[in-house]
Amino acid sequence: MSETLNLARIKKGSDVFEIVVNPDQAIYYRHHPETNIRDAIVYPKIYSDAKKGLLAPEQRMQAVFGTTDALEVAKLILTKGQIQVSAEHRQKLQEQKRHRIIDIIRRQGVDPRTNAPHPLTRIENAMKEAKVRIDEYSPAEQQVPEILKALRPILPIKMVTKELSVTVPAQYAPKIHPLVKTYGKILKERWESDGSWNGTVEIPGGLEMEFYDKLNGMTHGHAQATLVTTKGETT
Repeated sequence: MSETLNLARIKKGSDVFEIVVNPDQAIYYRHHPETNIRDAIVYPKIYSDAKKGLLAPEQRMQAVFGTTDALEVAKLILTKGQIQVSAEHRQKLQEQKRHRIIDIIRRQGVDPRTNAPHPLTRIENAMKEAKVRIDEYSPAEQQVPEILKALRPILPIKMVTKELSVTVPAQYAPKIHPLVKTYGKILKERWESDGSWNGTVEIPGGLEMEFYDKLNGMTHGHAQATLVTTKGETT
């Protein structure tokens, strides 16, 4: 077999059990074990050494796992073992996760001195300066709090949501729901007798100005939006 195989493996005493995996699907399965495991594995076989093509003895599978069913053993390997991917794929995963983390911080983070969002390049440069390490396997949302601790000595930032009061004239009101769903959620709403729409909208703090721009573009400047409150971190 190829030396560039992506594997998942588990060691039980002196026994090693390996499966050949599709790395993206394997990582997804690890966090969503209710999905179809066949999407995560390349071959429905359990190996003692996949690179040499050596299959694990069925008697050892039975002794260790209580079954010789390859799919059942594969489920245990994926959820309890280690997923080992090529250096190239690991770099790809880290880059994808880095972009996701930056996007979360960009969307919800603001400068506490001005309450304005930080430019994307400022966040990227701060992460480089802080030498932030990205875990390619952990969910991006779980990594954000620790990354923020590393960034704050370099980049003053707090994570907030903002509530806005929005009024949209009747001719543009049917378009407001799709727009808000792109940026946040509607907390409450009221349709007026003239067909206009009034609502309270919650959006990530870093998207306030972008939301205003999209709202004005959609309504040709005829909508009204004002900040009601800012919620989240106080420092």
